[in-house]
Amino acid sequence: MSKPRMMMIAAAGAMTLAFAGVVQAAPASQLPASNPFAQASTLPFQYPAFDQIHNEDYAPAYAEGMRQHALEIDAIANNPKPATFANTIVAMEKSGQLLARVASVFGNLSGANTNDAMEALDRDLSPKLAAHNDAIHLNPKLYARVKSLYVRRATLHLDPESAYLLERYHTDFVRAGAQLSAADKEQLKSYNAELAKLQTTFSQNLLKEANASALIVDTRAELAGLSDKAIAKAAETAKARGLDGKFAIPVVNTTGQASLGALTNRDVRKRLMAASLARGSHGGEFDNRDVVLKMARLRAEKAALLGYANYATYALEDQTAHDPAAVNQLLAEFAKPAVANARKEAADLQAVVDAEHGGFKVDAADWSFYSDKVRAQRYAFDQNQLKPYFELNNVLFNGVFYAANKVYGLTFKERKDLPVYDPDVRVFDVFDADGKQLAIFIGDYYARGNKRGGAWMNAYMTQSKLMGTRPVVANHLNIPKPNAGEPTLLTYDELRTIFHEFGHALHGMFSNVEYPRFSGTRVPRDFVEFPSQVNEMWAVWPEVLGNYAKHYQTGAAMPQELLDKVMASKKFNEGYRTTEYLAASILDQRWHQLGVDQIPTDVLAFEAGALKDAGVDFAPVPPRYRTTYFSHVFAGGYSAGYYGYLWAEKLDADTVEWFKEHGGMKRENGDYFRKMLLSRGGTVDAMSMYRAFRGRDAQIGPLLERRGLTAN
Repeated sequence: MSKPRMMMIAAAGAMTLAFAGVVQAAPASQLPASNPFAQASTLPFQYPAFDQIHNEDYAPAYAEGMRQHALEIDAIANNPKPATFANTIVAMEKSGQLLARVASVFGNLSGANTNDAMEALDRDLSPKLAAHNDAIHLNPKLYARVKSLYVRRATLHLDPESAYLLERYHTDFVRAGAQLSAADKEQLKSYNAELAKLQTTFSQNLLKEANASALIVDTRAELAGLSDKAIAKAAETAKARGLDGKFAIPVVNTTGQASLGALTNRDVRKRLMAASLARGSHGGEFDNRDVVLKMARLRAEKAALLGYANYATYALEDQTAHDPAAVNQLLAEFAKPAVANARKEAADLQAVVDAEHGGFKVDAADWSFYSDKVRAQRYAFDQNQLKPYFELNNVLFNGVFYAANKVYGLTFKERKDLPVYDPDVRVFDVFDADGKQLAIFIGDYYARGNKRGGAWMNAYMTQSKLMGTRPVVANHLNIPKPNAGEPTLLTYDELRTIFHEFGHALHGMFSNVEYPRFSGTRVPRDFVEFPSQVNEMWAVWPEVLGNYAKHYQTGAAMPQELLDKVMASKKFNEGYRTTEYLAASILDQRWHQLGVDQIPTDVLAFEAGALKDAGVDFAPVPPRYRTTYFSHVFAGGYSAGYYGYLWAEKLDADTVEWFKEHGGMKRENGDYFRKMLLSRGGTVDAMSMYRAFRGRDAQIGPLLERRGLTAN
């Protein structure tokens, strides 16, 4: 994600199920052997047999998986022998094999390749899975065993990773309500079940409205400014929707829409921006306002039940930021200079409009269009000049993979023999520097109507020495698919997204831990973006850029003059980019810092007030996500956590300086970063891990410099 570009991290079902793993002696299965989840996949690295999995396989596998897991947990809780680390903590790590298998595939494909049957099952499963998880965490006998080990932890003589695992299990149980009274536990269960249903509703509403709210125009002339290829694609999209002769431009998940930078017809631009901003808030079956209010209240009530002032206080306690005050301070420090920069940028845009005798004031629909003109005037190039040099295959093989080889010694081999869930999905074997296979990597790059917006990484299988498992990880983007026979040319933002998401993939592939609980990206939410943001540096590293930035037709390298202009313009539009991100982050915090008696009745009025109070209510720069389509916090895992991209970017910018100080793209640097951070997963407190790597806390200077805020 361009900071912040979205990438949701799903880890093989473990985001929902705390104890996913492999059992040694599972209860007798009642699932027919013909069900593809009945046994572990026999494909390499337990890669899913996508070609054998059908809609009707999920429900019985989930039902049996939850039944087996419940029996395993019950056996642990009721073990007549005294609690030991092995018969309690390790036993839980090994429980839930079947449930983990089905959850990893269904959970991932629900975002990447859904359908009506899967959506219906998702709605049905959400409260059941929440109840299943509650039955584990709220089991008094099980918690008693965990607590008995925790209070004796100093006498158990555990190795550091095992000791930290015990500490994390105890924290997980306490935060999940294990110390509540019986009555309060029942109340908590009802909150969790209802929240699970509402999150699913929010997500499905958003996907359906994104498909329904496409901009439809009647004539080709209205799309003036778009390329012939883009217009042909719009015609093809409209025809597929039964609108033959018209043109359709789908709305993507962010507020900003790519076509706004090219459309010359201002009325069409305004219609497209209006459609984007109105999502989930204009009435009808996909309206998310009531869903938001219910979720805000339930989260506040849940936090209060657990003894916290608000949901943000509860959520942040277990993150590296630790409390809302620290997050509020970070966002406030950036707000004033960011908006000041955005206003200066707006003045530059207005000057261009006035010079063209536009007779109007620049608004959100105009920003992208006129910022490209300012960029062209100031740096004598526009974004479209870059795209011929950013062809997808070239970027992937000679950019992303090339950098991974230079920094970490990895090599990649594409394979066609493994099944995929869509013909456009690609699969690669990943080999370590010693020639041994490290992982399998899945690349799913194109947008589809049954795929949620944004970009993210997930894992179908995670690494664990205890389980003997190795990683199968996937990257997902939403690049518009070109017409047949045409190249896939990337925008600069899409280019950075590919490198960013692959940083998450590296985090998953390099995992070298004992326990599944700590594997790969299972780190605090405000730390998980750090390694992926670091990987973005290689996108414009001269040696890497020179290797892939070649014209897709002629093979000619990007001219040095153009490259120099790209580098010179890196801070261009940073006021806009920082302000839109801060506005979304502030909305997230304001919603989740509400107490039970502070829940508003009008979503849009509350949103407007929150932005004004924070000083980021600058109309030409709306939030990157408005409340009613902010899936990260109302449907994903980032509730009270969207600030994490900026929090992690502080670490990222400081780490980039470390690489530069130590000679840049050198294997010894990559090996050290891998050893100290990428391979350790969640086995150590995140900030302690960072200090061990850097030798000190991260400094803010490099981030301020990157964001162009040092002069304010």
